[in-house]
Amino acid sequence: MKQKKTKQENWTTQFGVIMAVAGSAIGLGNYLRFPGQAALYGGGAFMIPYFIAFFLLGLPIVWAEWTLGRYSGIRGYHSAPGIFRCVTGKRNMAYAGSFCVTLTTIITSFYVFIESWCLAYSLRYLFGWMEIDADGNFGKLFIESVGLEGNGILFQHGLLNFNLLCMLFCLLFNYFLIYRGIVKGIEWFCSLALPALLICSLIIVVRVLTLGNPTGIEGQGIIEGLGYVWNPSQPNKTLWESLANPETWLAGAGQVFFSLSLGFGVICTYASYTKRNDDIVLSSLTAAAGNGFCEAVIAAMMIVPAAYIFLGPTFLTPENLSSSFTIGFQALPEVFHQMPMGRIFGFLFFFLLFLAAVTSSISTLQPAITLLEEGLQLGRKSSLIIAGTITTFGALFTAYFTENLTALDTLDFWVCNVLIFIMAEIQIIIFGWTLGIDAGIAELQRGAQIKIPYFFRFVMKYISPLYLLIVFAAWLYLKFPEQIAKISQNPVVQLSLGFILFVTIFNLFITSQALTRWEKEERLQSNEIDGEI
Repeated sequence: MKQKKTKQENWTTQFGVIMAVAGSAIGLGNYLRFPGQAALYGGGAFMIPYFIAFFLLGLPIVWAEWTLGRYSGIRGYHSAPGIFRCVTGKRNMAYAGSFCVTLTTIITSFYVFIESWCLAYSLRYLFGWMEIDADGNFGKLFIESVGLEGNGILFQHGLLNFNLLCMLFCLLFNYFLIYRGIVKGIEWFCSLALPALLICSLIIVVRVLTLGNPTGIEGQGIIEGLGYVWNPSQPNKTLWESLANPETWLAGAGQVFFSLSLGFGVICTYASYTKRNDDIVLSSLTAAAGNGFCEAVIAAMMIVPAAYIFLGPTFLTPENLSSSFTIGFQALPEVFHQMPMGRIFGFLFFFLLFLAAVTSSISTLQPAITLLEEGLQLGRKSSLIIAGTITTFGALFTAYFTENLTALDTLDFWVCNVLIFIMAEIQIIIFGWTLGIDAGIAELQRGAQIKIPYFFRFVMKYISPLYLLIVFAAWLYLKFPEQIAKISQNPVVQLSLGFILFVTIFNLFITSQALTRWEKEERLQSNEIDGEI
């Protein structure tokens, strides 16, 4: 593959790229999904499949994406279609790469919707608008905020609707940061937001660890709460009972994928802006370790023990937690209500979530912008208008069809659960088998101060692809049939799939135009070289 002549932007500092990549991973998956998953799957027992998946899937695929990104970036390709084509040398692989852009575009569409919940909650705490309902809890507020009881709840009060205004602000804020570019937008914001997020987190963790036993209920203090997080065996479920459940292993692998942004193509795009001899081993390890620290240490010590203390161990069960995110939006307001200075800590927590969500959402929008800039030679403004129009429509679509969160759940299932595993499998195979494990490791370690253990060659070539395939097959066996049944039963599911199909066709079309332009450039470049000879 000939090197494409292009003027490209690069990260200004290694700290900046680490913050940007960590920001793409650190988000709602860390601070809401991880504690919810731990609560649903046996507390400390969940940590075992989680850490196994982190080392056998997480790190290998992270390294693969960083390598593929930089390998293509120094040759002038930054979009997923360009990266896939550059590394494999095969034209049709660009079309496979376009599915990464579809994935990130859909994620941005519904992620901003959830992001707006965080902003709305933080403002409610800041201005004292959080109120307990007639039953003495905050559950009704969450239902009304996101419209679980009927479609179109966000639009019932026109443009003055508080939740709709929050979502529109989130969209505009994301577009503003993206418009400023890689350095002045993404790197700048993540370099400020991530440290601020960490400071807010540590303040709340310290407060939780100093709670003691405020309720006075025996066996329901901070020590017992921490024990629930880290003790593999629980009074109501032994370690072996938890590990014998295949869904525990699926949940562990799924959490690693969700929180590390694996398979999205985001890391490939970000890594393509690194320089030839940048230490990407250190950058990738730092970003991945920071992500794991935020969820397995900070979030686990912040949320689960607090819920255990104030709501009791019986609340942390599948019967009471309908989803992983419930613990954040329905349980924690009750915790903050009973906690001294709860209004302040409630504001800090949900504002923290908002910052974390923005660092993730700007990263998921960047691949679409990159494809339009690189493939069609559009300017930043034109690319943002096109990509922003699609994601705004998707966000409004998700916000309108909110009854039981059907649209959100459908988009999440088909994109974040099905497509993400397929794209991750393709990327690890490209690294280990197409680029070649020896060439891949050599590229990964160029400029690195840390030497990757030799056994990871075997892991990345054989274990990771096989582990990924087994987990995906088992997950499909357990979850796929019920999703297929919903297609014929629910029109909203059909509309959601229609939106995914539209975005897919659009990105395939853009990729075809990009291929035509790239091939024309390469022919001209080849003719110039022949002329000089």
